[in-house]
Amino acid sequence: MTEINFHDPLNSLELVGLNKHFNDLTNLYDNSLFPNVLLISGKKGIGKFTLVNHFLNYIFTKNEKFSYDFANKKINKDSLFYQSILNKSCQNVLFIKAELNKNIKIEQIRNLKQILSKSSLNNGKRFIIIDEVEFLNENSINALLKTLEEPSNNNYFILVDNQQKTLVETISSRCIKNKVYLSSDDRKKIIKFLLEKNDINNDTTLDKLNLSPGLFLEFNIICNDLKIVKDTNILDVVNKLLNLYQKTKNRSNINLLVYFIEYFFYSRMKNEREKINSFIDVKSNIIKNINDLVQYNLNINTVINSIEKNINSV
Repeated sequence: MTEINFHDPLNSLELVGLNKHFNDLTNLYDNSLFPNVLLISGKKGIGKFTLVNHFLNYIFTKNEKFSYDFANKKINKDSLFYQSILNKSCQNVLFIKAELNKNIKIEQIRNLKQILSKSSLNNGKRFIIIDEVEFLNENSINALLKTLEEPSNNNYFILVDNQQKTLVETISSRCIKNKVYLSSDDRKKIIKFLLEKNDINNDTTLDKLNLSPGLFLEFNIICNDLKIVKDTNILDVVNKLLNLYQKTKNRSNINLLVYFIEYFFYSRMKNEREKINSFIDVKSNIIKNINDLVQYNLNINTVINSIEKNINSV
């Protein structure tokens, strides 16, 4: 049996808070109305990829002994299809995703076109999932467009847009669009479920921010690893997250730092309203410093010193 890492959305056995969106997808499929090119868009971390994974398990396990539990919206971990997804051996489902902090490469699209030129297993339906489709670069888009314009009857594209960049219109215009959203209650419900399921301690200010469940989980893991809690000094937070970014080059550390900076100044502005304009200027300078660090690969100590001076100035 494949070892399960619950932090990977492919391993999210239970679907929480997205029942309406799931029912919409299954109804389209069961009524032979599922489009050949579907664009699912919404904020990063609200569960779009998990939603797609459950949909795939629903349709491909109908004739299996260990079929999808539709009533409880739950994947059967003993399903042969589910195990083939985990083992990356499923010939009826192809996944394409941007590498960490990078665009989707044209080689990935060219390899996809070679695969699509051949018949699928048993000539059955084949689903191509392109996650973070907003990270297609111009060359990759041009390579993909013809395939999207003339998909075969058995090939279905599901493009997942996390809205981290503006999606190119030439891609968007060729899709049937499905926007995924969460109500405030569903967001809190999913966050509670994820924290309890993964036995993660929430001792940060993140619960004060309007984060998606996926980002909330990811950021809590980072905070727990770095021992960042509610009373951690903001300058310590800056040092810890920037030094971790320098080692990993993971943009999540930068995104989390920006959230902490935003919250720090939001709290100050509530208590010291007479300094609001000054706080806004300093906050903008700090965020610019952080973004410049990433864009221009600046010296990390110089950036930390600059942020410290800005924070001490207010």
